[in-house]
Amino acid sequence: MSIGEMREFAGLEPCEQRYIKRSLDIGLARSDAFRLWGRNEAESNAIRRQYVAYQDLKSLRGLIPEEGTMGEIERMLGKLVRVAAFDLEQEKLVSFSAFRFLYERLLGAQARPYLPAAFCAAAALPLIRPDHRKVLLQSLSEAAATAPGWSMREPCFYPEYIEDVEAA
Repeated sequence: MSIGEMREFAGLEPCEQRYIKRSLDIGLARSDAFRLWGRNEAESNAIRRQYVAYQDLKSLRGLIPEEGTMGEIERMLGKLVRVAAFDLEQEKLVSFSAFRFLYERLLGAQARPYLPAAFCAAAALPLIRPDHRKVLLQSLSEAAATAPGWSMREPCFYPEYIEDVEAA
């Protein structure tokens, strides 16, 4: 299965791949993102803002509905949309596939059923530029939006910083 995940990651745009790796470093506290990813002051500022935006990830993991009641969904979805809107506003993720790839790893497989709704809600917000909003919303396939079920298999492949590749 991890080979399929590697292929999926390889099919994403280079800017999406870089943003996902950086986001996983920040969201999963894997390494010092400033040292690895901060090539200039603008990137360091963006990383700082992302650390702040991702502060809710730990509590969000605990809010993912187990029973699927409206109260559980309501508590989780607002926070998820807020974090997702931050990521989409950066304009580094240009497709639902990249968004799903990232959030399956940040939150786990149990979040899969809620990702299309969070993506649509975040992408439709006025803080997303209209032309980027259009690209994002068109990237959500009918199959992803209307899936009858979701796999609960946890992701295996978590891409990481590779010095020679990132430095180029």
